[in-house]
Amino acid sequence: MIMGENELRDLISIQAKWSIPQLQENLAMAVEGSGPALSTEELKVRHVPSEIALVVATSGSTGKPKSVAIASKALIASVNASHKYLGATPGDTWSLLLPTNHIAGLNVLIRATALGSRVIDNRNQDKYVDADFVSIVPTQLHKALTVDPALLEHLTAAEAVLVGGGPLSESLKKEANSKHVKVITTYGMTEMCGGCVYNQKPLDGVEVKISNEGLIQLTGPMISSGYLSEDGKIEKEFESGWFKSRDIGELNAGLLKILGRSDEVIISGGEKISLVEVEDSIRKVLPNVEVIAFGLPDDKWGEKLCIASTLKINQDELKLKLGNLATPKEMFVFERIPKTTMEKPDRRAAIELASKMSIK
Repeated sequence: MIMGENELRDLISIQAKWSIPQLQENLAMAVEGSGPALSTEELKVRHVPSEIALVVATSGSTGKPKSVAIASKALIASVNASHKYLGATPGDTWSLLLPTNHIAGLNVLIRATALGSRVIDNRNQDKYVDADFVSIVPTQLHKALTVDPALLEHLTAAEAVLVGGGPLSESLKKEANSKHVKVITTYGMTEMCGGCVYNQKPLDGVEVKISNEGLIQLTGPMISSGYLSEDGKIEKEFESGWFKSRDIGELNAGLLKILGRSDEVIISGGEKISLVEVEDSIRKVLPNVEVIAFGLPDDKWGEKLCIASTLKINQDELKLKLGNLATPKEMFVFERIPKTTMEKPDRRAAIELASKMSIK
């Protein structure tokens, strides 16, 4: 029985012991309203408004983690818009290669359900079962193109490969296209039910505008209801109907260009430096070196540009090829580059690690 608008429904956390078919079934019941709402984390809150189907924790890699409350109608709008863009039809299949504690992975399950198919769980596999659609992050695409021919074969077999969750360099995209991987770049966030801009174009019903500060703002039927507070109330932060991101972007002829997060830009000596662009520049010079860029407080520069890599890099060589502005003032060697569970660069962890090394 579907509950009334003013009623509450149970909220339970997703269980680690659930199989993927069990999770898919529970998600389906959560969305249609015949089962409890699901949360990606253990919460003290036990009930939510009946229209809420999912409570998803944001990664918190660049800020305080929040619990995003998402209504069934928002999830359905997101799925329908995505499938319309992709030209998906009933019976088409989705390959799961992402963790299911984030909106991107959960979307794969919900989309498969909408098409009447079981999701194909290809995580932690040596042999991949082909599917019509795949959703991955840039790190996985890089892996497929460099060290995992089986994954590359899996991606080339798909009708479309959605790549999101972080910036995708033009060089990596071109290489993927040359290997016949049908890449579709996606941009979005948990607050918008995941990707809502495909190949720089807003999906049906999605509107984009740029604030006076250059920040991307989004609205559409897939916008979430707000953030779930510890006392069980939903903080109506999107009552204006718009979600205000912390990402810097530009709109040209209806196409959205992502310039990076506002917290991925540092001001050093009065100059704005994009950390993402610095990383891309270094990768062009040193394609086989893994790097992460970040800023540290500095008396002279205000913030100084730093990078860390797993190998020692010649600073003079970088300066010669990148110029003064993009050359790091300090360089660190880490045993591994810190990343979030979604394989995004974890700049906060890098800053903490570098700060400890500087003290020593």
